[in-house]
Amino acid sequence: MSTGRMRAVVVHGPGDVRIDERDRPTPGAGEVLLALEWGGICGSDIAYWKNGASGTASLAHPLVLGHEVAGRIAALGAGVTGLDEGQQVTVHPAQLVGDGILPDRIAGRTNLYPHVRYFGSAAFDPHTDGGFSEFRTVRAAQVRPLPDGVDTQQGALAEPLAVALHAVGRVPALRGRTVLVNGAGPIGSLVVAAAKHSGAGTVIATDLSANSLAVARAMGADETRDISRGESLPEDVEVVFEASGAPSALGPVLRSTARGGTLVQVGNLPGTAVSAALGDLVTREITWIGSYRFVEEIDDALRALRDGLDVSPVITHRFPLERAEEALAVAADPGSGSSKVLLRLGGGAGGTNSGAADAGWSDSGTPHSRTSDSGT
Repeated sequence: MSTGRMRAVVVHGPGDVRIDERDRPTPGAGEVLLALEWGGICGSDIAYWKNGASGTASLAHPLVLGHEVAGRIAALGAGVTGLDEGQQVTVHPAQLVGDGILPDRIAGRTNLYPHVRYFGSAAFDPHTDGGFSEFRTVRAAQVRPLPDGVDTQQGALAEPLAVALHAVGRVPALRGRTVLVNGAGPIGSLVVAAAKHSGAGTVIATDLSANSLAVARAMGADETRDISRGESLPEDVEVVFEASGAPSALGPVLRSTARGGTLVQVGNLPGTAVSAALGDLVTREITWIGSYRFVEEIDDALRALRDGLDVSPVITHRFPLERAEEALAVAADPGSGSSKVLLRLGGGAGGTNSGAADAGWSDSGTPHSRTSDSGT
């Protein structure tokens, strides 16, 4: 039974996003009802809005966007223990479909399980609605309480921070090492913060945008280089994180990696054939590692936020839910100077409550990376 109505950000097709009214759900057994407060716009949200597809997943019917969300527990379903109404929480947006068994060689790496329902994804039909709505029911097992001192605005960034921490964790030991992060979009800037949090000695960030590099500096980068101004990538870097997802960057980034060094691919690459100069991968014996979503690093992200990791510099704009299309346009516009764009999903949202867009960086620029943690 519905207990009222709610608003949701729903994509109906390419270029067609609407604020729809839907029945407010009620939690079933083992579920909780969340009153969502904040949501972060990701590259996959933009892709569904602009193209009606993200990666290989295409819309077959309308889809509620959003997989970076936080809010408060509004009601508990039958059998739910260890959680309380009013508690501030975020959500692990992945749910395995099937028996969850993985081969021994990748045991525990649930991000590599072949069938995963992810918030705000059209990979399955029926699709998996996301959390850009005033309310949503969630399996209790996917709920993650926010630590004391971490509000729901910060909590909405736990998911992308988990992506960054997973990428950093793909390298066994960063302490004291020199690190390059190519692409200082939202994920790249969070990789900067995650690398510093993990003890990296020197972190260099490169991008085509002065705005993005300003965010990277605020997130802890020791040095930045603006490629659009003719500044070059550094040489002989021990560990490199490629966060732009631009095929044209692969050759220069491989050249920048030290002989015997490690390159972690964080930015999503196209699923189609591309042209890239890859010779250095062989002649320099570079270890090239992929990094996809995360396993349980969302718990690490929450601990890092509790311990004082400040992710607020990555937030450049905030919009109320009813201006979702404008928010998507700002997030997608290379000239907007945006990094992470947040939607205020419900009343009483923790953190900044202004209903207007809040541009934290006033310089114009061309953010270089927006596609690192697809929710498809």
